[in-house]
This record gives sequence, C-alpha cells and structure tokens, in this order.
Amino acid sequence: MTTSTPDAPPLSAPTSDGRVRLAAEGLRLAYDDRVVVEGLDLTLTDGSFTAIVGPNGCGKSTLLRALGRLLRPAAGRVLLDGRAIQRTPTRDVARALGLLPQTPVAPAGLTVADLVARGRHPHQSWLRQWSAEDEAVVAEALSWTDMGDLADRPVDELSGGQRQRAWISMALAQGTDLILLDEPTTYLDLSHQIDVLELVARLHAERGRTVVVVLHDLNLAARYAQRLVAMRDGVLVASGTPHEVLTEQLLADVFDLEARVVPDPVAGSPMVVPVRRLRR
Repeated sequence: MTTSTPDAPPLSAPTSDGRVRLAAEGLRLAYDDRVVVEGLDLTLTDGSFTAIVGPNGCGKSTLLRALGRLLRPAAGRVLLDGRAIQRTPTRDVARALGLLPQTPVAPAGLTVADLVARGRHPHQSWLRQWSAEDEAVVAEALSWTDMGDLADRPVDELSGGQRQRAWISMALAQGTDLILLDEPTTYLDLSHQIDVLELVARLHAERGRTVVVVLHDLNLAARYAQRLVAMRDGVLVASGTPHEVLTEQLLADVFDLEARVVPDPVAGSPMVVPVRRLRR
C-alpha cells in the first residue's frame, strides 16, 4: 500500500458550537470491589481542550478509559453526543471518538503507514473496502504530522516522540473530532513533550478537534489546555480555567504541595514553583 496521492483532500475541521460532546453523570468506576471514581459529573463541550490533572492513583486514567468506553461504569453513565455510550454501536463510537492509551504498543514490524491506515477501519465495511479516499486521508494525516518520510519505517524502530506522532496520525486519519489522550508525554524528554503537545494544540486550533488529555506536568497542562479538571481520590475537586484551578490552596489540598504560583514568563499561564511537600 502506498501513501502518496496527488489529490489528497484536506482533513475535515469541525466547527465549535458549544454543544456538549461528552458527559459523565453520577459516574462510579471500580475494579472488582475497589471503587476508584465515585459520583463524578463532567461535561466536555465541542471544540474545547481539557486537561485532567491530579496526583498518582486519583483516577485520571480510569476516568479517561470510561469516557472512551473501555471501562463499563459500576453506576452512572457516559453520554456521547447525548446518547449512552454503552448502548451506542461500536462503529459509531469509533467514528466519533479516538482514544490513545498510555504507551500504546503496535504489532512487531508494523510500519507507520500501516498503523495510520488502521484509523480508517471504522469507515469500511463489506460494501466499502479500501478506497482512493482512504489512501488520500492517510497520506494527508502523515503529511500533517510530518511523518511522511517515516511512512515505511516499522513503528517499533521509532523514537518515543516519533511513535507518539505516529499514533496521533492514526487518530487524525480516523476522522474523529473528539480525541482522548492518556499521558501522551510519558517517558519523553522535555523537548519531545513540547513537540507532542504542540501537535495536539494544532489539532485543536487548526482542525477544531475536541481534546481531552491526562497530564502530570501542571505547567504544561496550564500552558496548553483551556480548561483544567483536578481530581483527588476519585472525586472531581475543581474545574475551570488554569488561572481558576491552579491556586496555592488547591495545590496544598489536592497535591499535598506547598508551592508558589507565578505567571509563566513565556505564555502568561500560571506556573507552579514547588516549595516542599506537605505531610498530612
């Protein structure tokens, strides 16, 4: 399969109208008898960029898995475009929502082009097989993420940053306008963290994607996201703009951290300067 075409159509850029795309209502999430998230309500509007933050083990990734229909709630429900996601056909979910798990793994030897092509599977059926349109969308996704020159490389030979760009290319080719990313900067050095988050920010700003990302780095979350959702012990503690959420009091209450919050000299967003850990 080749990945170039002279007439690749532009990937669609959905418009933002403020409607609720994804919502959690009274969500309880558990693994066997261990409750991880309890009574959580959350709404995510079209065209928003939200970062979920909180200490290790607070339920961030568990929440993202439930929002992506990878985990069935013990109570409550997740709504995708107003429909209960558990009752929505899998193909319909895959056409609306893309989820990139933490440290995804591709089959050994799979090339970048073949990985990105897998994003087109939700659009195919017995009656609609691989087409010139699919070829064009894959080529455009690779070009947009600057991965075209690496299309024939096996994914397992790429650097960490390149692998993340390949997976984001697949999500872009999938054609979904709602993308969930679970700690996409894990194990990356700072320059590659910036590279990946700049790409995600472009997806939001230039392609109109609604983005939900779990991040550990509060300063990067504040710089790139429009809205922060802070969790502790499976409960949503605060939600709002970075300036509203990242206060010294919240850092003490949620992260057990004494810190100073100052303006980021580059972006003007709140920047957390740690002082010491607080003992409870």
